[in-house]
Amino acid sequence: MRRYLTIFTAAVALLAVVGASFAFAKGSFKTTTVRQGNLKTTFGGGFSPQKLPKKKASPISLKVLGKIRTVDGTHAPALKTFNLETDKNGFVNTKGYPTCRSGQITARKSKDAKKVCKKALIGTGKTTVGVEFADQPEIDVDSELLVFNGGTKGKTTTFYIHAFFNAPITGAIVTTVKIKKIHKGRYGTLAEASIPEIANGAGSVKFFKLNVNKKYKFKGKRYSILNLKCRDGKVRARGEAKFDDGTKMKGSVLLPCTPKG
Repeated sequence: MRRYLTIFTAAVALLAVVGASFAFAKGSFKTTTVRQGNLKTTFGGGFSPQKLPKKKASPISLKVLGKIRTVDGTHAPALKTFNLETDKNGFVNTKGYPTCRSGQITARKSKDAKKVCKKALIGTGKTTVGVEFADQPEIDVDSELLVFNGGTKGKTTTFYIHAFFNAPITGAIVTTVKIKKIHKGRYGTLAEASIPEIANGAGSVKFFKLNVNKKYKFKGKRYSILNLKCRDGKVRARGEAKFDDGTKMKGSVLLPCTPKG
């Protein structure tokens, strides 16, 4: 059965990575809980500063979190794909920032992935995955979340989200996020993500938190991975997520910012 749910569950992690979470909250960190059918999600976040220039995008810092639960306590479906369109007033910049290849982190533990691709790291956090094998109760498995810059080729920027899980499942999961410019009115960026199976389909994301606050220098100039301007006091994003049971999530957000200058 296909269901259409309000946006934001596990996909919020991807929003954070590609910058769409600019729209999460104005002011201090906030959370919201949404229930739709048997699915209950809590999400929240915040960016700073909230006062932003009207004409020129300015660096921001970002924090997000999310919790995914079923009301009856059963195992939640696994997220498979997520497509996101974000406000044309926000953008991701990786000019001159070090890169990492997916092959460098695919089979590595978190500490080893950080060691190999330390210079390409743009975000960190934590996640909990629920794993349910046939005729066995669900088991929670924790991992550090690492986000690496995969580089820009042509008009497409790539990010890699890395997690490594221990027993009862052991191995690294690397999600690839492709980001490119689009021209759809207010929306100027498209991010497409394909999430690999966790434990051969037995694993589903239950919790995550992620921080992105990466600013750097390149050829004597200062840059930021996440940037945003506030032309009219509003920031928009919309997207669609698909789960392995046929569930669809789609929706949009519109939240205020404070223009200056």
